[in-house]
Amino acid sequence: MTTTTSPLGTASVAALRQYVRAAEQNAIDTRPLLSEAGLDPVALADDARIEGARFQQFIRLLADATHNPILGLETGDYVQPGTYSVLGYITMSCATLGEAIQYIIPYEKLVGDMGITQFFVQDDQMHLVWQCAYTDPVVRPQMIDNVIASWISYARWLGDEPDTAPLAVHLERRSPGTEYEPAYRARWGCPVYFEATDNRVVAAKSLLDIPLRQPDPNLRRALEAHAQTQMAGMESHTALLTRVQNVIRHQLLQGVSRQDIVAEQLGMTSRTLQRKLSLEGSSYQKLLDTVRQSLAEDFLGNTDLPIPEIAFRLGFSETTSFHRRFKNRAGMTPGEYRERYKAT
Repeated sequence: MTTTTSPLGTASVAALRQYVRAAEQNAIDTRPLLSEAGLDPVALADDARIEGARFQQFIRLLADATHNPILGLETGDYVQPGTYSVLGYITMSCATLGEAIQYIIPYEKLVGDMGITQFFVQDDQMHLVWQCAYTDPVVRPQMIDNVIASWISYARWLGDEPDTAPLAVHLERRSPGTEYEPAYRARWGCPVYFEATDNRVVAAKSLLDIPLRQPDPNLRRALEAHAQTQMAGMESHTALLTRVQNVIRHQLLQGVSRQDIVAEQLGMTSRTLQRKLSLEGSSYQKLLDTVRQSLAEDFLGNTDLPIPEIAFRLGFSETTSFHRRFKNRAGMTPGEYRERYKAT
């Protein structure tokens, strides 16, 4: 599989295999979906990387084929150390869960450019926060569910603590429906809050001291050296684009879309932000358009908000401007998109 630089960067084949494994367990033939996404099924055995855009397209095709609103949640049941590439094996060789978590942030790019993780401890709680880079309105909630579900499942496996539960999970995605919400609580054993400001696992700080199955400091050091070699040859541009898109998304959901506020939240001036985006082959306007389109499709497909209200929420002063911009990107009007989405 060949890779090229794109706004979604790349992903490891190991991350793709988790979705394929889950699909095959449910008797879904993924070969035609992989081919349609431009991915070679034979190459799944390789330790290679694929384009993030193709990975996103595959998940979209799989979601459309299954019509399963909690596909991402269920794929979390199929996480394995290999799912996380070299990072997975590094965490396996750590002494405690806290030590394993410390390796997520510096090496998560080995898994892929799907998002950015933050970790901090506050009082007697620890917080793992994840920002999703994928923008497709169907894929994004599934990706969020998958990452959070995989984290929890993998942490339980690492510590041999199958019944350990977080204190709470926050998801920025909309609820998949009241009939599906119990599936989250059944898996995670804690309150789950939808339409949150971010994606976050909150757990007791004491869990950081849980001993892991196979601590091996010598192996960990060898694996980390290998990981550093792999990291050295990778691009890092997606981190900035993901951060900017997430700030824009949060702003738009609050009815604001201003470059100076985005720059301020990222700790830089508006001019510096624009210069850095230009170096990455992007711009504030391009990212704003991408986030607007993703939110527009989400609102049209998953809410009954009137189209003029959607246009207003996305910062358009006139509904006609929203119609024109949406049609240029989607190839159909907002009304046509809503009818087609509701019919599927």
